[in-house]
Amino acid sequence: MGKKILQKKVEETVLYSYESMYRLAYTYVHNEEDALDIVQESVYKAIKHSTSINQEDYIKTWLWRIVINTALDFIRKNQKEIVVESFCEHGQDDSYQDFDTIEALKVLTEKEKAVVVLRFFEDQKLKEIGEILGENTNTVKTILYRSLRKLKLELTKGELGYEG
Repeated sequence: MGKKILQKKVEETVLYSYESMYRLAYTYVHNEEDALDIVQESVYKAIKHSTSINQEDYIKTWLWRIVINTALDFIRKNQKEIVVESFCEHGQDDSYQDFDTIEALKVLTEKEKAVVVLRFFEDQKLKEIGEILGENTNTVKTILYRSLRKLKLELTKGELGYEG
């Protein structure tokens, strides 16, 4: 497949995946404007480097990796406390509406968060997640199960006794 055709496929994938890219970025920064900045930067990088992709099958995986790395770079660069804002304040009709779950994601490492978000919010298969993160499938499974245990502990805090 020619480079021009692959470049066109990258552009199509970016357009088709824009909302998913935003949701993924938002889980990292918990701020609407920052997430949009990350998506814009990711789109720029994807279009600029679209000639480096060699196979159409890897475009989406490559794009997810760009978004994750751009989000992590943004966080490192800004080194600020990221405040989780309520989805309701912005009137968003988003796929990530369970505020308690979004808040609980803060207990996870960046890699754990990426695995959980890609698996459950973006419906990626474990093999695809491994390709995105550069890990083998068994490592992804281990990270996923460890992350789910952490989330369960975080989400069930305080349920055993009345705290009033």
